[in-house]
Amino acid sequence: MKKTNKEKELIKAKTFQLKELIRGFCSKYLNNDYEQLCFSLVDRMARKRQVPYLTGRLNIWAASVIHQIGRINFLYDKSFQPYVSMGDIADYFETSKKTIGPKATQIEQMFKMRHFHPDFSTVQMMEKSLFRNLVLIDGFIVPAPDEFFENEV
Repeated sequence: MKKTNKEKELIKAKTFQLKELIRGFCSKYLNNDYEQLCFSLVDRMARKRQVPYLTGRLNIWAASVIHQIGRINFLYDKSFQPYVSMGDIADYFETSKKTIGPKATQIEQMFKMRHFHPDFSTVQMMEKSLFRNLVLIDGFIVPAPDEFFENEV
């Protein structure tokens, strides 16, 4: 079913508000890479038939987006930078960890997110990925040939 102009405007407004909440957190605790990944995730959510963040509180959705991107990028591991605890996210958005988790899981399932997912991983995570230089050729996983990387800078 096609969205009406009124629905499109509502989605646009909520998307802007959600991104502003995320931007505030990322500028204080994270970096541009995390901000762009979160924005990309919000944009994908906005294209869903039923946009999930049209219902519920936007601060919880913002915390859930950050949590999910952080979860697959080891944000909660103190040996990585940037490091933020889930408590920091919950405190910033004035919500609880128990409220963030279910929405983050919904997002995870919606987009089949996992560690080292090429669309949702930070540059740092992709560089550390064990799978970075592997390709699938005729059903076999093999090291990528040198010509595969010729166009990279």
